Amino acid sequence: MERKPIYTEIANCRDCYRCVRHCPVKAIQIKDAHAIILYDRCTFCGTCVNECPNSVKAIRDDTDRVRMAFLSKRKVIVSLAPSYVSEFHGYEDNFVRALYRLGFHAVSETAIGAALVTEALDIYMDEHGEAPFISTACPSVVQLVKKYFPESIDALAPVPSPLQTHSAYLRRLYGNDITIVFIGPCIAKKIEADEHPGYPDIALTFREVRQWLEEENIDLEHMDTGVEVDFVPAKAGKSSIYPIENGQIESSRIWQNHFIEQTALSVSGVPRVMSSLAGTHTRDFLEALNCDGGCISGPGTSHDDSAVVRKKSVASYVLSRLSEPDIFTGDPEFAREVYEKGYGILGAAQPEPASVERGGHTEEEIRDALALLGKTSKNDELNCGGCGYPSCRDMACALLDGLAEVEMCVTKMRKDAESKVDILLSTIPHGVVIVDKNLNIAECNKIFIKIFEDFPDEFLDADGLRSFRGTPVSAFVPFAEKFREQFFMNRPQQYRFKHNGKIMRITFFLVENKEMLGAMFEDITTPTVKREAVVEKAENVITQSLKTVQQIASLLGENAAETELVLNSIIEEFNIGADDGSESGLVEEEGGAK
Repeated sequence: MERKPIYTEIANCRDCYRCVRHCPVKAIQIKDAHAIILYDRCTFCGTCVNECPNSVKAIRDDTDRVRMAFLSKRKVIVSLAPSYVSEFHGYEDNFVRALYRLGFHAVSETAIGAALVTEALDIYMDEHGEAPFISTACPSVVQLVKKYFPESIDALAPVPSPLQTHSAYLRRLYGNDITIVFIGPCIAKKIEADEHPGYPDIALTFREVRQWLEEENIDLEHMDTGVEVDFVPAKAGKSSIYPIENGQIESSRIWQNHFIEQTALSVSGVPRVMSSLAGTHTRDFLEALNCDGGCISGPGTSHDDSAVVRKKSVASYVLSRLSEPDIFTGDPEFAREVYEKGYGILGAAQPEPASVERGGHTEEEIRDALALLGKTSKNDELNCGGCGYPSCRDMACALLDGLAEVEMCVTKMRKDAESKVDILLSTIPHGVVIVDKNLNIAECNKIFIKIFEDFPDEFLDADGLRSFRGTPVSAFVPFAEKFREQFFMNRPQQYRFKHNGKIMRITFFLVENKEMLGAMFEDITTPTVKREAVVEKAENVITQSLKTVQQIASLLGENAAETELVLNSIIEEFNIGADDGSESGLVEEEGGAK
């Protein structure tokens, strides 16, 4: 199955909802934590490609298809988007020379098709006095209207896009035995090639061509400038301003040079286009462009220069073109055919609605979905946007539509994690504290607090324990610096210390790549009580033995002395660390932690 123009490299996509957040039509399904593009919803605007932090939203590479075309007997002609002057600013002519070096038979400018589209619309204006249309210059906008604003489908201009018109014109001039390859900033042009083969045959982005030039070791900076730069059938003229917002309007014979034009309006950027389409459609011409500022900001560009530099480079180039001889001035006969036949010049029909089904959900269903997300009250609906959806209700609807997973809710996952930590810490029969590198408490349990402070039990519930987060651990333990040492140890250590008449064992452990340190406090007083009982008995034996020695020293003197030595050694062994160790009273266990 052939890949669509945009696809996800699933293996490297996980637990990131940035594409969902930025996709203007939410054409993304999260499945098993991976983001999958839903093509029946996608407008191929390329926003996800630009926003993906790991570059796993990829553009289909069609350069191999062009290489295969070179092997055929057909002449391969480039339809070059006018925004090439902003993408290859300073190397415009060398870029055209490079295309010939790659093997293309000829280079033509898509702006010629733009000129023919403008000419056709001007004819319409001449005959009707108005042009109440939405421009079809941007294929992503056409997809947007078809799928999300089907009620406006009849408002689309009755002429194909500049690329489609240019492809038809090239076939009129050079016959059908040619292969037309579009090169430009747009991903959605690949959809035009897929849906209307031959108009064009293949579409490449500037990114793909840059990579191709690199593979062929073609350096634009060191091209042979003696090679003539040639365009067929001629250089494009004023219509080369199309890739800038308001460019189509400015290229019109009727609308151009108006200080304030009220019957032809321009808008760019998907959110603004969508808000314009959602409003009441006027009798004015709407030049709608998917990309902010126009095609110069397309997703297939390198984005090396700012929008200001790109816009100026196009404007300057077009102005210089106007003073040159032999520029394309139009073709009234073909423009009339475009006006009369519209999409018929492609052998196709006008675009038809392809409405996206949107699930209608009852309030009860939405509440149930919100409950799955841990939102049982209005206060729980934080609308944080962490899942990628603007509100918790939108997320709940996406969950019902099968587009989202519960795990996408950041607040629910955090609460669940906290709950699991709380349960774990509360079930451990020892005191536990986890600190960060600043020795501030990140987590602790009730037993840890009770070891060092006599807080009431009712205060030490889950919320009460969370209130200790950020508190320096030194507020509880008298040997906080020992915590700091553990971050630099090869292995966690184990110590003993006396506290409030109890003997405690503390075991350190590192977590989160040595970014956090845990300590478990174990009361080992109970086995020590047994030891003290042994000590007491041993002392009684010694006392009794000494009395016996005094009475029958001549008989048992040597044996009594040996008994006293043995029992004293027992006492010393069981009286552990009472006066040993540092100022803190810590005594390191032999062998460290097990």
